[in-house]
Amino acid sequence: MLCYEGRLSLYCFTGAVFNLVLMWIYFDLGFFSESIGFWSRAALLAIYYLLLNAIIRLKFSNKDYQVAVRATFLGAVFTLGIIIFQNCDEQYKSFGIYSSLMALFHYSEYLGIAFCNPKTLSPDSFILNHSIHYALAATASWVEYFVEVHYFPEMKTHKILWLIGLVLCLGGEALRKLAMITASKNFSHIVQFERHQEHELVTVGVYSLMRHPSYVGWFWWSIGTQVILDNPVCFVIYTIASWKFFHDRIFMEEITLLNFFGEDYHKYQQKVPTGLPFIRGFKVEL
Repeated sequence: MLCYEGRLSLYCFTGAVFNLVLMWIYFDLGFFSESIGFWSRAALLAIYYLLLNAIIRLKFSNKDYQVAVRATFLGAVFTLGIIIFQNCDEQYKSFGIYSSLMALFHYSEYLGIAFCNPKTLSPDSFILNHSIHYALAATASWVEYFVEVHYFPEMKTHKILWLIGLVLCLGGEALRKLAMITASKNFSHIVQFERHQEHELVTVGVYSLMRHPSYVGWFWWSIGTQVILDNPVCFVIYTIASWKFFHDRIFMEEITLLNFFGEDYHKYQQKVPTGLPFIRGFKVEL
């Protein structure tokens, strides 16, 4: 059963989606004005979003507010992505797909932890503040996208790339969430350096095919976002940076896992690959 914080986030995420979609439908039906333009609609949506934030600020205590405000924000971004895709010029539609996928990824990270390991749940589980490097990488992809839209708008209209990127993102997302559910209480966003009583070595399901399915899913999701945006520079940078990040992360994590599970993990390493290309992890002869 979903914990209280998970239910709260779900209400706020879906509530934001429902309210903003409903308001856009009102625009289309001419409830406000038949001649209202796209940017005027966007401004009214922004005002309405701020009003929603004021309401949840008044309604919830600080702890619940930290969850509610993030879930509401992600619901708004998800909806905005759909609106951009449906209403903007062709060269901007891929950014709409990207925006909705980004919102869905970050929200599902929180919801996934709420399902599988609520003891470790916190506002940080949205991983919106993952790291300064993550923020810089996202900013760089936005800068490249809009610079190229300005100078080469036709390069952003390749629907086959949207489709390939969408498959990579949704496939990676599904693999990561399947890994979270399979690992259950053993999954955490933070590498654990102390073994707790409930820690178990998970080798079933998707873990029987690869040792780090959550990282594999995140790796392909990350690359997929740049395929959708048709960002050639960031595609190369993201591929190299993501590979290096997961190479180092897996190396460090497997030292800990060998300390936790000893020969059992060593045998597991011999049978099952990491799942990521050219990454072997930490190897030791026992």
